[in-house]
Amino acid sequence: MSDQRQLPLFASQPTTVADLSIHTRLVDAIPFFQVHLHSQGKTQHTIDAFTADLELLTEYHGDAQSLGWYTTSRLNDFLVWMEERRGVPCSRKTYARRVTTLKVLFRWLKEIEAIPHDPANALLQRSGPAPLAVILTSDETESVMAHARSLRFGDKPDARPELLFRLILSTGIKKSEAVRLIPDDIQADTAGGWQVFIRHEGAKDRYRERFLPLESTIKPALDAYLSQYSPQTRLFTCTARNLEYILEDLGKDVGIPSKISFEMLRWMYGVRAFLAELDPNSIRERLGLSEISWLETLGKIKQLAVKYYPAQL
Repeated sequence: MSDQRQLPLFASQPTTVADLSIHTRLVDAIPFFQVHLHSQGKTQHTIDAFTADLELLTEYHGDAQSLGWYTTSRLNDFLVWMEERRGVPCSRKTYARRVTTLKVLFRWLKEIEAIPHDPANALLQRSGPAPLAVILTSDETESVMAHARSLRFGDKPDARPELLFRLILSTGIKKSEAVRLIPDDIQADTAGGWQVFIRHEGAKDRYRERFLPLESTIKPALDAYLSQYSPQTRLFTCTARNLEYILEDLGKDVGIPSKISFEMLRWMYGVRAFLAELDPNSIRERLGLSEISWLETLGKIKQLAVKYYPAQL
């Protein structure tokens, strides 16, 4: 039997990483790039995200383009299309990640000498950092909490504002995660405390499912809420928009100048966890963030801590 390697169907179709060259189609190089990312210890979520970014690149330029065809100008054209002409919203974080994907890919291709020059090296991230979020001070937090608690004992008792505020402040979950909660997701843990299960329906988002600890002070508000609303399917028996209004109204009622939102409370959770000296990777996992987005997020959490809670550092 001959030990001669069988020739690939196409001259540019690689069978090993050593076959990658300027003539190799990008789509044929992606599987080898995935193996490289795995060898570097990247999570499956990061690998999937990078792969999706490259699939979007081939969607724009076509899947027949070779590695050597890509230039800085062509990559910039893709970024402009993605951000301005694609017709799909592109957040600052998503844009930054896609630039990172291109830089990691082409730097690796240059390192293994598959291409002579790195066309992504000159790519620029979106100019200027995103503005720092606005969060509540300790006094403002106490004022909102006291008002939310008073609503539970008012002329028309309503436990929902307090439950919602305590839940988001103590977990940092997203609005989309909050609206998916069912009553049984909040439960006692094995140590006698309380926890909430954050579920995700899509298979690709299952890595974001997690159990998060809850402060025991949430129990009275939870009991009052369950008795008052008797939810059967979803924990919160109103729309996501109404949940936004509830948080916003809490701030307005006590004269908070900034709008209280899910995003604000999510940042506050990160800051409070950081000040409590929780392990940074644990904070990332609790927030359900990827390793890539966490780099920027952690830096902003530290800035917020310095700005709003300097005495606790």
